Amino acid sequence: MSESSMNDAAAARVAEFRDVTQRLRGEIEQVIVGQDHVVEHLLITLFVGGHCLVTGMPGTAKTLLVRTLADALGLQFNRIQFTPDLMPTDITGTDIIEDDENGQRQWRFVPGPIFTNVLLADEINRTPPKTQAALLEAMQEYSATVRGQRHDIAKPFFVLATQNPLELEGTYPLPEAQLDRFLFNILLDYLPLEDELAVVERFTSDTPAIKVKACTNAGQILAFQQLVRQVPVSESVARYAVELVRGTRPKDPAAPDEVKRYVKFGASVRAALFITLAAKARALMAGRYHVTIDDIDALAAPVLRHRVMVNYYAEADGLTIDDVLSKLVSSRAAA
Repeated sequence: MSESSMNDAAAARVAEFRDVTQRLRGEIEQVIVGQDHVVEHLLITLFVGGHCLVTGMPGTAKTLLVRTLADALGLQFNRIQFTPDLMPTDITGTDIIEDDENGQRQWRFVPGPIFTNVLLADEINRTPPKTQAALLEAMQEYSATVRGQRHDIAKPFFVLATQNPLELEGTYPLPEAQLDRFLFNILLDYLPLEDELAVVERFTSDTPAIKVKACTNAGQILAFQQLVRQVPVSESVARYAVELVRGTRPKDPAAPDEVKRYVKFGASVRAALFITLAAKARALMAGRYHVTIDDIDALAAPVLRHRVMVNYYAEADGLTIDDVLSKLVSSRAAA
């Protein structure tokens, strides 16, 4: 194949990617009002092949958003409502004994709700660490181990987990190892007045519920994930991403003064990998076949906010993790 033909093929794949992305947005916007940045981050998560943590107040349409996204993707969707009494086998499945046609007893594996394409882990922080660990294996290894037997989970597989920031009693904070597996931690905030008014008008009328059409399928999503990884990143942009992540570590000599004063623990190497991959997907969604520093800066907060831990000095001065990250990005841009 000539170089010209290869370039034409690449351009056609990028055009197909953008077309599918725009149709996905259009289908989702028929049901979900506003939250454009949240939808963008969820689509990036899917095209990277990662998992996403959605933090928001009750009644902000977290469940509706994920279900609508699954319908638009044409993928199988399962939802797990996490509770304090949920056991690992409630999500992974279990082996049962049954008689075969010869009257012989044998074990048969009954898959749990984790065997799906899009898994909504609702209020994930309300279940004990034992059950959280079972989900951790699925997120990292794409498998579930039951009675010593490994059962593979078919790809694509995405865990979109929600948690309520106000619930303190009866909750189990996610361990750092599991938090680090999430590509993004998205904050789902209240809608502006006009958008909230549109929600009230849309969902209190007798208009029939909108049927979301599937815009893609599992095979195409896997192909898009491969396409995202082919997006080139210049050495200078890759260096910027790595230096940004290293700047979250208070013991790093290049860390800004705000980080050294207010941060207890910084982000891991996985953060540099994820922010680069996510920037590739964002570039493709914008119709570009190259990553810019603006892509890195735009994704810094959702990639880093659950990987960086502030200390008591930040709390005493009334600073949030997003405040510290904003100062870090500003200092890196100025440099």
